[in-house]
Amino acid sequence: MSMVPIIMVGVVFGLAMDYEVFLVTRIREAYIHGESPNQALVSGFKHSARVVSAAAVIMMAVFGGFISSGDTVIKMFGVGLTVAVFFDAFVVRMAIVPAVLTLLGKKAWWLPKWLDPALPNVDVEGEGLRAHDRPKDADVDEDRELVRL
Repeated sequence: MSMVPIIMVGVVFGLAMDYEVFLVTRIREAYIHGESPNQALVSGFKHSARVVSAAAVIMMAVFGGFISSGDTVIKMFGVGLTVAVFFDAFVVRMAIVPAVLTLLGKKAWWLPKWLDPALPNVDVEGEGLRAHDRPKDADVDEDRELVRL
């Protein structure tokens, strides 16, 4: 029984990071594509709020199902995780995080110049591929391999 809070923190932390990635990545993409910080927040939230809500509701239903168990420890997991997912997804991720991003404005996306080279460049949208588009004088043979003329 004493391990329940420790395990619950680990599970909730993992789910919280998923919700954060879903929400903030879309907001960051909108900001990188030229929208103002406030407009990026609105458009990013509009596109990702449904995903976060659906994921949270599904997880709450799964953890809520644990409450019908006969074991007290499983019931504790069910109640604790259901409440934690609700609070994290709807209060923290969908209310507090957007409020903080609004207050910070452009400063929310600031990165020190010395840190930028140390971080990996994860190109989720494939921007780096646009620099290496297919050459104009290229053709594709019957094996679907790129062949230069």
